Amino acid sequence: MSTSPRLAAVRRDWGHDETGCTILHIDMDAFFASCEIARHPELRGRPVIIGTGTRSVVSAASYEARPFGVNSAMPVATARRLCPDGVFLPVDMAYYRGVSRQVFEVFGQVTDRIERVSVDEGYMDVSAALRRWDSPTAIGAWIRAEVERRFGLTCSVGVASNKLIAKLASTNAKPNGMLLVPRARQAEFVQLLPVRSIPGIGPASAGRLEQWGVTDVRQLAELAEHDIAEATGSTAQARRLYLAARGVDERKVVPYTPEKSIGSEHTFDADTADADKVTGLLLHCCDTVASTLRRRGLTARTITVKLRFTDLAYATKTMTLERPTSTAGVMYPHSVRILERMLGMPEGSAAHGAVLPRPIRLAGVSASGLGDAATTPVQASFDDLLAEDGGGSAPQHMDRAERALDSIRERFGADAVRLGLRT
Repeated sequence: MSTSPRLAAVRRDWGHDETGCTILHIDMDAFFASCEIARHPELRGRPVIIGTGTRSVVSAASYEARPFGVNSAMPVATARRLCPDGVFLPVDMAYYRGVSRQVFEVFGQVTDRIERVSVDEGYMDVSAALRRWDSPTAIGAWIRAEVERRFGLTCSVGVASNKLIAKLASTNAKPNGMLLVPRARQAEFVQLLPVRSIPGIGPASAGRLEQWGVTDVRQLAELAEHDIAEATGSTAQARRLYLAARGVDERKVVPYTPEKSIGSEHTFDADTADADKVTGLLLHCCDTVASTLRRRGLTARTITVKLRFTDLAYATKTMTLERPTSTAGVMYPHSVRILERMLGMPEGSAAHGAVLPRPIRLAGVSASGLGDAATTPVQASFDDLLAEDGGGSAPQHMDRAERALDSIRERFGADAVRLGLRT
């Protein structure tokens, strides 16, 4: 569910010159909700919201739910207040991924130059496919019609000469539309948009740019590159934004993007400051992540802990290991140390049942810096390290977390932790 800013002024006819416009961005419309409506036709026309439970957030909402103010990442409790007559359904990722695979198979009938960004969107480079298709827009029209015919789902398509403009075009074509932006007009197109429209500009970056009087892309285009670097504090980001403000994007469509991280996280039923509960959950997450790493023949060099607090604010902190690993025994003690650092706690205090300085709503662990286990020296397990050191207090640390983990399993069941694969 896209929440990117849209502007009615740019959803218009920009001309019909398709020369060089060989990049398509396809974005499924309200994908999770649309999947549910497709298998439950009786829900058509009703506000369908994906997300249940008082502690959950909205994963998607049908367009009928949007006028009520329902958006993705909104707490489900808030969505229920805004839309009391909405149909609230649980997330069924297995079903959505299955539909997604079939949808991408349709794209594959056009070209193999497909970059899958997520379960519901992707880029296509159709330059080679034009030998047997009349034009890029003809391809886009066929995809939209074929996806709707086969699956009862709609998608929006952006057609442009680069990935940035194609994505912005599909966003502003929603729902169920297609927008072509000729190469000669892409600077004019992007400079009509608010600066938040550019992917990668979040609230913090937008706030810094606003201090320089920049709220739209036209104003951004008036800044020199060194001014953008000073405003954002990043020369790399400054270069990207300098080009983006002129409608330029040098990125290529990459048919295969290696997995970047593997993570696991869970939201507690009630916010907790109990260190045993939080570290127990971290252990469970490390278990899940390590099992996935081994199953996929991968190792990880970097560990990240993610926390969400009572006010719904997120925080993350990362640690890079001396050697790659694929075991929970190595990941877990590092995760606990990261937790302590995030909360300003003395080292080792979380292992002794301390009260955390801030209640935690959600906790999770992810592993990145992935490598092939077959060619990567793997760090020894925690038990191996203990054997080398001749003991220590770590077994007690692990026992305490294991007891907390048992409590979590009893309370939440086998599916307590949601596995999320981020690419």
